[in-house]
Amino acid sequence: MTIGMAEMERSAPAGEEDFLRRRAANHVPLSPLSFLRRAAAAHPDRIAVVYGQRRRSWAETEARVRRLASALEALGIGRGDTVAVMAANTPELYEAHFGVPMAGAVLSALNIRLDAATIAYILEHSEAKVLLTDTDFSDTMKAALAMLAQPPVVIDIIDPVAEGERLGRMDYEALLETGDPHRSFPGPGDEWDAISLNYTSGTTGRPKGVLYHHRGAYLNAVGNILEWDMGERPVYLWTLPMFHCNGWCFPWTMAAKAGTSVCLRKVTARGIYQALAEEGVDHLCGAPIVLKMIIEAAPDEQRAFAPGCKVMTAGAAPPAAVLEGMQKKGFAVTHTYGLTETYGPATSCAWREEWNELPLEEQAARKARQGLTYIVNEEVVVIDPQTGLPVPRDGRTLGEIRFRGNIVMKGYLKDAAATEAAFAGGRFRSGDLAVCHPDGYVQIKDRLKDIIICGGENISSIEVEDAISHHPAVYAVAVVALPDEKWGEVPCAFIEVAPSSVPPTPAEIIAFARERLAHFKCPKRVVFTTLPRTSTGKVQKRVLRDGIAAGQS
Repeated sequence: MTIGMAEMERSAPAGEEDFLRRRAANHVPLSPLSFLRRAAAAHPDRIAVVYGQRRRSWAETEARVRRLASALEALGIGRGDTVAVMAANTPELYEAHFGVPMAGAVLSALNIRLDAATIAYILEHSEAKVLLTDTDFSDTMKAALAMLAQPPVVIDIIDPVAEGERLGRMDYEALLETGDPHRSFPGPGDEWDAISLNYTSGTTGRPKGVLYHHRGAYLNAVGNILEWDMGERPVYLWTLPMFHCNGWCFPWTMAAKAGTSVCLRKVTARGIYQALAEEGVDHLCGAPIVLKMIIEAAPDEQRAFAPGCKVMTAGAAPPAAVLEGMQKKGFAVTHTYGLTETYGPATSCAWREEWNELPLEEQAARKARQGLTYIVNEEVVVIDPQTGLPVPRDGRTLGEIRFRGNIVMKGYLKDAAATEAAFAGGRFRSGDLAVCHPDGYVQIKDRLKDIIICGGENISSIEVEDAISHHPAVYAVAVVALPDEKWGEVPCAFIEVAPSSVPPTPAEIIAFARERLAHFKCPKRVVFTTLPRTSTGKVQKRVLRDGIAAGQS
């Protein structure tokens, strides 16, 4: 008969329970740093990083990471200190994902699209002591540093393809020369220690600093492997910014698999197809706008590649038309969902074999759901904000998506009020409105602030956007509420027209929507424009609403 641990503890004689205590031999704090050690030991000669003509093995990468960690230590960096990095998807930022926490510090990967004032705020708020910065961003960084009373120590990242002024005391390679490639580090004393600090987009005010811990980073890195069934020796293309939720934890995932990271400084359709054809890329991540770029690439930008490349997408709910287009191109798309506060992906639309028999359009509609909780998470549930209880599984009743588990943030740096509000009710509150289908799959319908209430009926802006996005001339669409004397609010559609298309008329768009939606859900007004976006590519619906309120749209 097998005896479980709880049963053993209950049956132990009084005073002898101490023999079942945690020990160094049976309890080690989880940290993704352990993945690097194993990759270098098991596959020292396997290629870890590709960047242009540059190729580095796992043994070389580990040595460089140890140099970085010991060099930072020599600069006075220790447990809990913040090291900021302003860089594109290059090997230096990849190495920082290991070298900074190896020194006991917290990595703050900066969004390269932010303005100088916001960068200055983040550097000050995070109390960054060292800044590694690519000279390509020197104009922004020089202005940001000038705003600080106590700027950090600056180290320049020099890339032959980049330009820009040097701002620091030395360059990155010179910093590594001061480090020890054999320096041993013990790892975190507590898996609850912060490993990284990611700032939200700040679309409604100052960005908030989201703290990740070693445990969550370890688990989500493993979760990516399990959810995506990544197999042996994956070749991963960096189309997702590493600064965004630490690249959804994929820097650590790739170490766990001892796979190959193909770095891409700038995301272009030509660069993606080239990497697919020449490097054998079989995995990549990206927001729907990246998928759209792949689908609509010009003929001279495309290259033949082996079909079956796996694509993970998240961000705004991808229109079914985009998912269908990717499938036709030969990509296998997995739809995930998460937030900065959940280490990136925290749900996955787990595919069911019987769905393969559905027509392609229906398959795309199923794939557009946010799905079920990640294997390494504990719970994703849709809650009625009024009652605090789960909504019925009817695919119609709206509620808020809430999370509970080990891949939920520690909290917001220096913001107790926002942290308590986010965790009110015992789960993390996403702010996303969704329904739960009879099979338990969750599907987002809108942000709480974006729902349109027309004559007492709730209209999902996402549903309207999805319908309009099928029009061949529509490149991107955002739907917001337009005040209406009779109905209170009605949908207003803002549309970016595809560059090579003949612009449709507003009447044509409305008629197209009426073929696919209940008539009360169709836009009453259509505006052709360039959509405003945040630094991470999300459409700023607040700007569109403000324009309506000011009578500017």
